[in-house]
Amino acid sequence: MALQGPIPVTFNMVFPYGCYIVGDVEPVKDFDASTNGRFVQARDKQTAELVWQVSVMDADPSLKAAQKTLAVKILSPVQPAPLPAMPGLPFTPVEFDHMTVTPYVNANGRLAYSIRVREMRAPRPVGKPAATKDAA
Repeated sequence: MALQGPIPVTFNMVFPYGCYIVGDVEPVKDFDASTNGRFVQARDKQTAELVWQVSVMDADPSLKAAQKTLAVKILSPVQPAPLPAMPGLPFTPVEFDHMTVTPYVNANGRLAYSIRVREMRAPRPVGKPAATKDAA
């Protein structure tokens, strides 16, 4: 099979309605390497970069409440800086670049996806539609 490992995707494929940060960027624990009282941060198996995670809320209105919040893992040598809050919004909008998804079967026997990214950034401003010329 040609598809092996993480599958490259775009932000708009995963979050067509956008998403919002609802937690802090935190290091992911390597449960195999950590011992009682000694925290070891996880590293990506393919790139060896440190793994961080942030909780986000998917803005898709069709999702049930339990499906809206998920963790996005960020591969970065340093902790990604939090994005500035936007005035008038209760949550901070965010976009991700260089995304991959890895499907797996969770503890409940259901298909789930691990989302990994390389960059977290503020959403790009939406441009105005191109002007059209009226036919005379």
